[in-house]
Amino acid sequence: MKSAWHRLAWLHFGLAVASAFAGEPALQRYEFTELHMGTRFKIVLYAPNAAAASRAVTAAFARIARLDDTMSDYNPGSELMSLSRQAGGPPRRVSEDLFRALEKSQKLALRTNGAFDITAGPVIRLWRRARRRSELPDSKELARSRRLVGYRDLRLDAAKRTAQLLKPGMQLDLGGIAKGFAADEALAVLRQQGISRALVAGGGDIAVGAPPPGKEGWRIGIAPLESPEAPPTHFLMLRDVGVSTSGDAEQNVEIGGKRYSHIIDPRTGEALIGRRSVTVVAPSATASDSLATAISVLGPQRGLQLAKSLPGVGLYFVQSSQRGTRTMEWNLHPAIAKDTARSPGRTAASAASPR
Repeated sequence: MKSAWHRLAWLHFGLAVASAFAGEPALQRYEFTELHMGTRFKIVLYAPNAAAASRAVTAAFARIARLDDTMSDYNPGSELMSLSRQAGGPPRRVSEDLFRALEKSQKLALRTNGAFDITAGPVIRLWRRARRRSELPDSKELARSRRLVGYRDLRLDAAKRTAQLLKPGMQLDLGGIAKGFAADEALAVLRQQGISRALVAGGGDIAVGAPPPGKEGWRIGIAPLESPEAPPTHFLMLRDVGVSTSGDAEQNVEIGGKRYSHIIDPRTGEALIGRRSVTVVAPSATASDSLATAISVLGPQRGLQLAKSLPGVGLYFVQSSQRGTRTMEWNLHPAIAKDTARSPGRTAASAASPR
């Protein structure tokens, strides 16, 4: 699972763009940022005036804030943490938002045989402490925590909209899906407010709607694996989809000569070793967020099989080892291209960096 600190590089493009579509008023570009879910959420939108932009973005950020209150595993008062505290007890009725996130997570857990598993909270917390202290988790503590992990011990009842954690001590962690979910919901709010040309980015999870005026899509850059702070060299041109990048560029720890990622394999309780970056394009940011985590855990071959089995999913997997860097691409052509002639004034939307 992944934590919530990511970087986005934003490339310059014009402050105001006249629409190329007949009958549509001239639209201006507006950009807003707020902190939610432990990361920076950025919204870029095109609106006819500042009042329309402000009204829409206020509603969108309010939606993200409500979801943060629902799904945070850092806030003791969140609905998610309240549910975790009742682990081992009877089924509990939950909000529609939380149930949807839990249900989508369980479907992916089943499809990946636990490579994606939101019940991995106990081991995730051990590895967070390990990164802070630069020491491996205690083996006995890790073994105890692993016994509390298992998506089959989370029971959902759609008819009653209830959730039940069967074992006392279980803890849920939605870090691998919540930001993508929030980006989708914020984009939906913008559409309700009459704003269709918009992009919502929560760290490395991005939901895009209709493209900027006169453009084919939003231009999303993939940060290089070896130099994540360097300008992107590969770009995606996207509209009406989600895109997420998962990796260990910013959250890792080196212990005993080994580099440990913040991404945990829920099946073993161990942090991933080595360097990898997984970018997924999917019909929604909810899907791309969770799939990027799952494919990171599954690895290139099984991850590719998963991507191929799902409609509308594209994959860009980069892995580094002693034998060099290996790149694998699926279902992105012609959306992805190497940029060999970038210029400072070239129109672009954003760049997602590995997280």
